[in-house]
Amino acid sequence: MRNLIDFLWRHISWIVFAIYVAISCVLLFDRNPYQRSVYFSSANRAAVVVYDLQSEVTSYLGLRKANRDLQLRNGELEMEVINLKAQLNSYRSAAGADTIPADSVLHDYDFVVARVINNSVAQVNNYITIDKGRAEGIDPEMGVVDQNGVVGIINVVGEHHAVAISVLNPKLRLSCKVKGSDYFGSLVWDAVSPRYAVLEEMPRHVEFAAGDTIVTSGYSSVFPEGLMVGIISDYKKQHDDNFYALRVELSTDFSGLGYVRVISNRMKEEQDKLEKEARYE
Repeated sequence: MRNLIDFLWRHISWIVFAIYVAISCVLLFDRNPYQRSVYFSSANRAAVVVYDLQSEVTSYLGLRKANRDLQLRNGELEMEVINLKAQLNSYRSAAGADTIPADSVLHDYDFVVARVINNSVAQVNNYITIDKGRAEGIDPEMGVVDQNGVVGIINVVGEHHAVAISVLNPKLRLSCKVKGSDYFGSLVWDAVSPRYAVLEEMPRHVEFAAGDTIVTSGYSSVFPEGLMVGIISDYKKQHDDNFYALRVELSTDFSGLGYVRVISNRMKEEQDKLEKEARYE
């Protein structure tokens, strides 16, 4: 009690001042309608600003969730298209047979949605870090795509994070083809611009033109056939006149990566094992 009295006595001047200010405000706003309206208008404006800010923050957080949900749905639709194409090819192959293979109706591909938490585009060898790892079913050599096209391939996996080697990395060579053609080449980044890569070893007799679409060839266990890669912007002959080098404008905006999808091929292990055995025979 003694301490409380000492505290009040030491600050008596400020306490008296605060009381006078409070009384003055009450008298001012009670007896003067104009000042009262100004005060409440200002208070309302301040409240509106606070509410707007709160609404924007809430909307932003909701937008992130909506974006993730949209990525999830896009991934589901894309996987459905890929699997339907695979089933159609199986049916065509079996059209002359007595029976349709039972596994032709199985879905070979699945995916996991992940968020990009680190990304580089200005280095020679660029990598992408995502917030999913072994615990979420991520393994090395899984393909990574976003809503626009191919992003890269998983390289290193931890328990809850993984690092992918980006298409913007000369160490990555991606098997691609001109859409509508079965001729393929190797897409590699030339470390010039994050917007372009080069599709090498395209046979000169293949018909193509600027503006044609480049897609994954499907000649690997990493990416299914037909995923968007980019469009042809220019081309020239390589040192060997039998091949062209196509300059490809990449469909993926690597400087704006947010959410990606990691593709899992259920048949990858079997395919890789058979191809490895064939090489050593």
